[in-house]
Amino acid sequence: MSSLKEIQALQLQSEKVFDYFEEICAIPHGSRNTKAISDYLVAFAKKHDLTWYQDESNNVVIVQEATAGYEQADTIILQGHMDMVCEKESGCAIDFEKDGLDLYVDGDFLKARGTTLGGDDGIAVAYALAIMDSPEIAHPRLEVVITVDEEIGMLGAEAIDLSMLKGHKLLNIDSDVEGHFLTSCAGGMTVETTIPVDRMSQNGLAVTLTVTGLCGGHSGSEIDKEHANANMVMGRVLKYVSDRMELGVVTLEGGLKDNAIPRECTAGLLIPEEKKEELTTYIKELTAELKKEYAVSDAGITIDCAFGEKGEASILSYTAMARVIFYLRHVPNGVQHMSTVMPGLVETSLNLGILKLEDQALLATSSVRSSVSSRKEDLRDRLEHIAEFLGGEIAVSGDYPAWEYQAKSEIRDTISAVYEELFQEEPVFEAIHAGLECGILSGKIKELDCVSFGPNNYDIHTPKERLSISSTEKVWKLLVAFLKKCK
Repeated sequence: MSSLKEIQALQLQSEKVFDYFEEICAIPHGSRNTKAISDYLVAFAKKHDLTWYQDESNNVVIVQEATAGYEQADTIILQGHMDMVCEKESGCAIDFEKDGLDLYVDGDFLKARGTTLGGDDGIAVAYALAIMDSPEIAHPRLEVVITVDEEIGMLGAEAIDLSMLKGHKLLNIDSDVEGHFLTSCAGGMTVETTIPVDRMSQNGLAVTLTVTGLCGGHSGSEIDKEHANANMVMGRVLKYVSDRMELGVVTLEGGLKDNAIPRECTAGLLIPEEKKEELTTYIKELTAELKKEYAVSDAGITIDCAFGEKGEASILSYTAMARVIFYLRHVPNGVQHMSTVMPGLVETSLNLGILKLEDQALLATSSVRSSVSSRKEDLRDRLEHIAEFLGGEIAVSGDYPAWEYQAKSEIRDTISAVYEELFQEEPVFEAIHAGLECGILSGKIKELDCVSFGPNNYDIHTPKERLSISSTEKVWKLLVAFLKKCK
């Protein structure tokens, strides 16, 4: 049983976790914007006289030698990623390229006003820094690996050189259900589709349609919740209206990240002025249908309709508009296969996360995931087939392997025992459909033994993201006790 002094010391140490998390959130660190946060980590290492490595991609490795009595213990690798998904509410003035987040506490939750919080995966970085900054914590040699651009295809994990590491036991702190430990995950890739379009000039009344009020969510962990995808819904809207009246498509844009289920999609249209009331009627009809269909998963779904001025605009040719609508109505999206090996687990899915109509092409970016490599490739082939059918092409990036389950795992056994001893409850070990860097890192570190865990973090990849303070403290206790156990 811990003494009062030990408990007080642990509480002071956990405060450092939130202090470091606040510092991290003050630094812009969205994907592809990681130089500042990477340099911050290097500055920390220099300040604490630690060995560090920083590569051209901005990945950082920090090494802290074992504390007294732990010199012969196996090295432990602590791993997470420094980039975050940058999503914000409409009207939020924060510029993710240069501004920090506006944090606040709401009961047991830490949140950011109007934006994602970046608890995925800033909390992993904060945990690691707090451990290395606390001389009271006993631990083996630590190798802290913080990667970049995990959220856009695990690009940092793919690029990083880990030849300097000695460890073969890894704690990935990048999951979001406390007490649930991950032992395998799906592989994935990003597929960008380009479909050529042409335009023509036409006169008419300008209209802006916006599919909004959706919940969104992480395209891995939330894909089975049947949340509406704003880009796919907009395809339905355009087909519904074009079947009933003449219209022209001027602009089309939805979603910001391929791995976030899009919450909004906007289309700029041109219609005959005399069809204004008719369009209003059609939008009301379809909105009523959508609200009924998504009453549980996306109760706030709506279609906003705003009329502009009459004039001339460059619209898609009728053939190009037909191709765009055909694509949005037929491209695969959402859950494709459920696992027959692990009941309840999504095996294969994809998410049309980004849609952008440019002058001469429609760009559509999908995040593809599967724990079965052949089905991941099959989805890629299907996307390529529909693109080629419409005269377009695809480009694949961020292709990463699945993390396969290991029947024997010493690190899994140890953390399970520590969890049960601390909290008098059994942990849950499971697979996840979302991607983790463990698969790529297992290919770089021979005989890597790893497990993934983290505190309760809800609605990640959305502005509703909230990190449980009490769960963060609970996982901190687990992490400290685990390191102590590794003697």
